[in-house]
Amino acid sequence: MKLKKDSSNPVLKPNPENDWESLAVCNPGVWYENGMFYLLYRAAGHDEEHYVHFGLATSSDGINFKRVSDRPVFSPSADGPDAGCVEDPRIVKFDDRFYITYAYRAYPPGQYWKLAYDEVRSFDLGKNAPSVLSKNIANTGLALSEDLMSFKRVGRMTLPQLDDRDVILFPEKVNGKFVLLNRPKQWVGKTFGTEYPAIWITYSDDLMNWDFSTSRLLIRGERSWEKKIGGSTPPLKTDAGWLTLYHGVDEDGIYRVGALLLDLDTPEKVIGRTADFIMEPEHDYEIDGLYKGCVFPTGNVIIDGMLYVYYGAADQYCGVATCKVEELINFIKTNSQTLVSSEI
Repeated sequence: MKLKKDSSNPVLKPNPENDWESLAVCNPGVWYENGMFYLLYRAAGHDEEHYVHFGLATSSDGINFKRVSDRPVFSPSADGPDAGCVEDPRIVKFDDRFYITYAYRAYPPGQYWKLAYDEVRSFDLGKNAPSVLSKNIANTGLALSEDLMSFKRVGRMTLPQLDDRDVILFPEKVNGKFVLLNRPKQWVGKTFGTEYPAIWITYSDDLMNWDFSTSRLLIRGERSWEKKIGGSTPPLKTDAGWLTLYHGVDEDGIYRVGALLLDLDTPEKVIGRTADFIMEPEHDYEIDGLYKGCVFPTGNVIIDGMLYVYYGAADQYCGVATCKVEELINFIKTNSQTLVSSEI
């Protein structure tokens, strides 16, 4: 089974009329409410430093999006810890507020596509500088919003010394606890039970107070297409379990997509996991962008039994792919691979 990509893709392209989004728009978070799709997307221009912002676009059909402003709705702060870039929003909602996890850096990453894989600009700040600054490490922050147009920065959620970008919240508490998925890049080796970066799960009473010493290894890469893995989309609640997508990266750096089904009451228990990927780079807009060969989902919604998946294509465009939720769940259950779960 494969997700069906819409023939209108990419649904959002760079806009040469706005400097801040003239080069790339990708990796969007999505929300659906009152018949309207809201796409909170990552955007960047041609500046050498490569500052990264968020824009907002809306649509009544999930395909034809219109930007709400010619300015970013969320940008790097003037002098705070996220002064370099804001990236890859994942959206959930508690009470009447949106909670957005997003990756950030203290300094802009530079034109990383001209550097080695997974490398960004670093800085010589002296021998006493903290690594989060000198190495320009990516952390994850939390922002609150009532309208996806204005935001309150809450602060850092992850450990500062870890490159931890794929942080995703469950959309509701489970057994009275908030639940978080993350992928600390440095948690590899015998101590952690995984050779490559993997997906971990953690519980907390407070959205800004996570004890990562209690984290459990949820899944690690098991197939050649998913040596390094990370979470992609916020879990969606179904009768069969929590449905969530993840990305896998092979030894050639190609990004593909798999799917997980987690137990509703005990989400560290994996009910099923696709052995084969359900989406891969195929088209020019997924292969010939800033990153050669990448599909990277960051948002999904279920509407009338249909799953809409919004993804970054080649780090330069936004695409959408769909499938029937029932078909994907059945595929996960009947094409499941060996699973791993353990404590630190």
